[in-house]
Amino acid sequence: MNKKPVILAVDDDAQVLNAVDRDLRSEFRRDYRVLRAGSGREALETMRELRAREEPLALILADQRMPGMEGVELLSEARTIYPDAKRVLLTAYADTEAAIRAINNARLDHYLMKPWDPPQQLLYPTLHDLLAAWQSQYLPKYTGLRLIGFQWSPLSHEIKDFLSGYLVGFQWLDFETNAEAQELLTAKGLSSTDLPVVIFEDGTTISQPAKTDLAQRMGLTVTAKQELYDVVVIGAGPSGLAAAVYGASEGLRTLIIERQTFGGQAGTSSRIENYLGFPTGLSGAELAHRAWAQAVRLGAEILAPQEVVDLCVQDGYKVLTLTDGSKVRTRAVVLTTGVSYRTLDVPGMDRLSGAGVYYGAARTEARSCDQQDVYIVGGGNSAGQAAMYLATYARQVYIVIRGKSLAASMSAYLIEQIGNTPNIEILPFTEIAEVCGADHLEEVVLKTNGQFEKRPARALFVFIGAKPSTEWVCSTVICDNKGFVLTGRDLVTDPRYPAIWKHTREPYLLETCVPGVFSAGDSRAGAMARVASAVGEGSMAIKFVHQYLDE
Repeated sequence: MNKKPVILAVDDDAQVLNAVDRDLRSEFRRDYRVLRAGSGREALETMRELRAREEPLALILADQRMPGMEGVELLSEARTIYPDAKRVLLTAYADTEAAIRAINNARLDHYLMKPWDPPQQLLYPTLHDLLAAWQSQYLPKYTGLRLIGFQWSPLSHEIKDFLSGYLVGFQWLDFETNAEAQELLTAKGLSSTDLPVVIFEDGTTISQPAKTDLAQRMGLTVTAKQELYDVVVIGAGPSGLAAAVYGASEGLRTLIIERQTFGGQAGTSSRIENYLGFPTGLSGAELAHRAWAQAVRLGAEILAPQEVVDLCVQDGYKVLTLTDGSKVRTRAVVLTTGVSYRTLDVPGMDRLSGAGVYYGAARTEARSCDQQDVYIVGGGNSAGQAAMYLATYARQVYIVIRGKSLAASMSAYLIEQIGNTPNIEILPFTEIAEVCGADHLEEVVLKTNGQFEKRPARALFVFIGAKPSTEWVCSTVICDNKGFVLTGRDLVTDPRYPAIWKHTREPYLLETCVPGVFSAGDSRAGAMARVASAVGEGSMAIKFVHQYLDE
């Protein structure tokens, strides 16, 4: 909630100050907070405190004849602290000439004669006019979470993505271009070396925060509450969230652990238009957070951001080790770790990653591309959705593909939309050969049919396929040569992996080589990379969990 603007009355005569305070409160207390000061020095100190608390000051009403600092001097100095506040001088008839000179020289807004009785005629009309003029130019300060950083800082980009991924509203302030950001940092006693800095609504700050620090301030849980769970779901993409919803709704003690943000790769999609039941489409973030809220309502416990680094079996129980060294015990596990974007191996990519070069949609950077040229590498649906979203802001969006067209890799509805968008251009038979820039992306080098061309670029978004996020678990469960988890019949029929399954019953459809450990979604071998398919597999996994627990 925005704080009421302040009216500050200043007079060294206690009787006069009481009268001013009484009349101001009587007329303006509904919309303004009235403060008082008994001297110019006290008034300046009050203004500095208000400034440090980022409270708005609408009007200063100061007496002219005060010992130590006259009213004109005070109002002139006040202009350096609150340049937009209206400044009114209270003066006796004998000081009228000085007051008029002050209006001209010190740029005061008005002077009022003492006494002002009745105030309905001699005080309120003038102040109402001045306050109306101030209100017409006043923009209430943003009172939510604010992030101050550098536009081309990878850490600033990570924090923006993290906050956006959890649908946390925030105001981004670029330190290099935003005067308010510099003022805020100074007021907090910080410098540019402390960036990025997060300022919370209560005024507290965190400099260069870790994600776990932000998570705790946001009310997220990073420590398991129970000693033993029926099922732990690792990964909160569509398949993991579906597993959590069904597990919790069917009475299982369910825990879901996510290392980044909800939704996985689908969560970064600006628009999913082929998901059943949403004819007008919905964003990946919206879908993920609906599922998250549903899982929590049904009783699932969620740890985020928290990462599992090891899985082992002890006395039939599955023991998960987290990055902080803590352990979680469970009877069954569902691996829904998803996939991560493959990196583009060309000169400059590592150096400029997070500073104009982004893997995935990076929706938080779209507005910074306003009326600029951006490039997208890849021809899948994720690339197409990103192109449509970026076209809203960018001057021109170029989709770089190695092949002739998008037909082999992108859904027809997206190809049609792209074809009808005038500021999207397909560059066929083209590759990115190099990315250039000092501290951020400035140019891309294109290679087309053996010819090289350097072009200016504000941003480059990379969608060149994905690899399963299974490195940490491949020593426990069997993965294929690309890292995808083998499940079900593949464990007993694939000639490349003889005698993997050592139990009398056949493995359940989504079960790995470790009984009670299941895999669903994009990280599973043979899975279809579609949101609906991932949701279906996550739901199915709970059916097999029940069968395993009933053995």
